[in-house]
Parts: sequence; C-alpha cells; structure tokens
Amino acid sequence: MRIHHLNCATLCPPLASALNEVGHMVAHVLAVETRDGVLLVDTGLGTSDIEAPRARLGLQFLLMVGPELKPAEPAIVQLARLGIAAKDVRHIVVTHLDLDHAGGLSDFPHATVHVLERERMVAEGALPLRHRGRYRTAQFAHRPHWKDYRTDGDRWFGLEAVRPIDGLDREVRLVPLPGHTLGHCGVAVHDGDRWLLHAGDAYFHHAELRGERAPFLLEGFQRMIAMDGGLRLENRARLVELALQGTVQIFCAHDPAELAAAQARAPR
Repeated sequence: MRIHHLNCATLCPPLASALNEVGHMVAHVLAVETRDGVLLVDTGLGTSDIEAPRARLGLQFLLMVGPELKPAEPAIVQLARLGIAAKDVRHIVVTHLDLDHAGGLSDFPHATVHVLERERMVAEGALPLRHRGRYRTAQFAHRPHWKDYRTDGDRWFGLEAVRPIDGLDREVRLVPLPGHTLGHCGVAVHDGDRWLLHAGDAYFHHAELRGERAPFLLEGFQRMIAMDGGLRLENRARLVELALQGTVQIFCAHDPAELAAAQARAPR
C-alpha cells in the first residue's frame, strides 16, 4: 500500500514572493492506495474548475489567489498517470470544503465523502458576506455521497475528539482543528510504523510548527479568512506541541517546502 503526495493546484496570489521561499503555494493532496480502493485526502481543484474557472471559482478567488489552472494538475489526471482510474477512488476525506480543497469532488462522483458534520452544514447554509465566496455550490452540484462525523471520539497524541473513518482497512482519523473554518479538521493516516497528519489550513507555513510566525502577508491572510481566530491560534499551538514530540509527520495544505519534503521521503 502506497501513499502519493500530489500538488493539485499551483496558487500564485499577488505579492506571492513575500509569502514563502518559492513564490507560490500548492494544494497538497494525499492519494492512499488501500485494499479497499484509493482514498484521497482533499482534492485540490478539479477538471471542471480548470475548464470554467469564472463560473466554478468566482472572480474574487481568481484575483486574490491566482491559480495557474494547469490541466495536468487535477487529481484525476495525476492518478491516471499512476495507473489509477477514477472509479478506483472509493473514499475522499476532506479537511474542509473551501473551494481549493473540494473542487475535485465532482471528478469522483461515486466516492464517499467523509467530512465533519458542522463543516458540511456551514457550507450548505448562509454565511457572513466576507466568507460567502469560499464555498461554491457548483462544486457540490453532483450531490456527493456525504458521510458526516460529529466531534466526539477518542484522544490521539493528546488531541481530543478524534474519530476513525468508517469502511477503511487502515487507520484514518478525523482530527478536529476548527478556526480556519468552523468544521475544519486534520486527517491522520497510519503509514506503517508512523502517523501522517494532513493539517489542512490549520497553518500555512512550516515556520509556524516551530512556534514562529509565518511571513507577514501570509499571517495577515490567515487572520483575515479565519472564521474563528481564537480557535485557529489555539489549535495551531496544539500542533506546535505535537510537532515538538517528533512522533507524527505534520504538513499543511499550501506549503510547497513541506510538499517537496514529503515527496522526497515517500517510497519510490
């Protein structure tokens, strides 16, 4: 069983050179091959987002985030290059439903989509004006097969309310990390003798796991888009504590340095 680390969207917002060392962000997606089919953690942007960006993503996202919209980047295209068909993707676990994480859901209409119940409810309901553009109903028009989870469960490396994912032959857990969105979570995957934790948008830059601040503009962007800024900071602090233990490999969704390091560590 193998885990592939994919970049499913290259993002080049204005002043991107001030955000990190390489001047762009990524959409870090996991593709996990299991005996029960393929599991995706997040999806990045999908083929329909590339084909109709204005309708699917909205002008605000296109101007603020600057996706490159490369036809080779959607998960379904990259999986095909690995010899994996769309029908082989049986499960998708999403950290949250922002448009740059959920765009590829429609490429895998038969997959079960595992999500915290609160996130799905917020995505389908009314939002304050400044958050309204982040969930795009067109990305859910195919009516995904939702599997909701509540925030009650076991402890996992000191973190509370962790739920295992139903129907999988390996340990995959939802780790609630609200703040960026109200139903945001991390996704933990057991990989042999270690755990991986995809922390989604709980932080944006690897320096934050050392207890340092992200670059100024990136820190400001995180504050601006957080639905609950206090919870975001509390959960980031918990991730810093976990990172110091050195027992779990943690990475976020948008840091290209973390993606490159994960790809270098992955078995060939």
